[in-house]
Amino acid sequence: MKLLFLTAAAAAVLAATGGYYFGSRHHDAAPQAQQAQRKVLYWYDPMMPGQRFDKPGKSPFMDMQLVPRYADEQVPQAAGIAISARQQQNLGMVVKRAQMRVLSPRLEAWGTIAQDDRSLRAMSAPAAGVIEKLFVRAVQQQVRAGEPLAQLWIPGWVSAQQEYLAVRRLGDPALTRAARERLALQFMPEDVVRQVERSGRAQARVVLRAPRAGYVAKLDAKEGAQVAATAPLFELASLDPVWLVVDYPQSQAALLGAGAHIEATTESWPGERFSGRVSELLPQMDAATRTLKARIVLDNPRQKLKPGMYVRVAAQQQAAAPATLAVPQEAVIATGDSSRVIVARDEGHFEPVSVVTGISAGGWTEIRRGLADGDRVVTSGQFLIDSEASLRSALPEAGHAHSNAEVAP
Repeated sequence: MKLLFLTAAAAAVLAATGGYYFGSRHHDAAPQAQQAQRKVLYWYDPMMPGQRFDKPGKSPFMDMQLVPRYADEQVPQAAGIAISARQQQNLGMVVKRAQMRVLSPRLEAWGTIAQDDRSLRAMSAPAAGVIEKLFVRAVQQQVRAGEPLAQLWIPGWVSAQQEYLAVRRLGDPALTRAARERLALQFMPEDVVRQVERSGRAQARVVLRAPRAGYVAKLDAKEGAQVAATAPLFELASLDPVWLVVDYPQSQAALLGAGAHIEATTESWPGERFSGRVSELLPQMDAATRTLKARIVLDNPRQKLKPGMYVRVAAQQQAAAPATLAVPQEAVIATGDSSRVIVARDEGHFEPVSVVTGISAGGWTEIRRGLADGDRVVTSGQFLIDSEASLRSALPEAGHAHSNAEVAP
């Protein structure tokens, strides 16, 4: 009887021990089986998470094994990146709202001062003669209005003037008027004819004077030289106004138009502003710089602006534009062929959103498509979020859905 009891006790102990052993083996094998059944999307190197591989192995970048990315690691609830409040503070994240604003783009460009070709005045010899004296002897010499330029001796005028004086003595008004008109046909200046009438003697000398203030742009006269009728002697130009030729990119072509008001500044006269208006938009683009050109007429009453000076030009958009949806300029992440912003969703989620941008002005950028009024966008720290989202496939790739990832604090 005692032997039977010991045998039953030993069998019970063995059964309990075996049950515990097999139960523990089953318990240890369950996670391994569960892990073996998980679906692997791809393998990646944690140091280079943007590069994916279709099979396990050693990383070509680092001396380490590739890590699997499982399908159940993607949480489908919300697209984007989840960031805790503490982590947002550590990253220095700033969020602002998209809002309707009136953007007034401002053109800023550089230009070169040039002489106003419309102010050019050619001074030629009224008749064949000799240049007896030059009062202006150098190019770019400044002259005042009425200042003498040259004295010419024209012997061919003597006979015509003597004939006019003889007819005038006859007292016939019709003949006198006809003789006087013949003097005008010989390009004889009115002041010379009056001098002949006052003195009663022929005047063979004439002084050419500057019709307005300016400078000598061209000098073709030499003292003592014989000149033919209508031979060019001087070319005078004015410094008030002057031309300003501006180069500007074709992307800002809409900001300039004929008649637009502009302001110019130069380092030569710090603190001073010169006003003017666009005279013409030149029709040809510079093939080397791929820029357009505009010709601006600048007021220069004190003649401070000189041809060849570089000046900075600023111009506002001509017409007031309607309000448009805009975000702070620093919120836009430009990638060459596209742009996106990081939108702040509820419960600390942040999602990259592709947008179509327009003009930029005053630190704001127009959003033509992709956002709505009141959407919250990240203006500081968005590049870190965008990078994390890209690495974790938060951005759309080949039509696939967004993924969601948690940034650990």
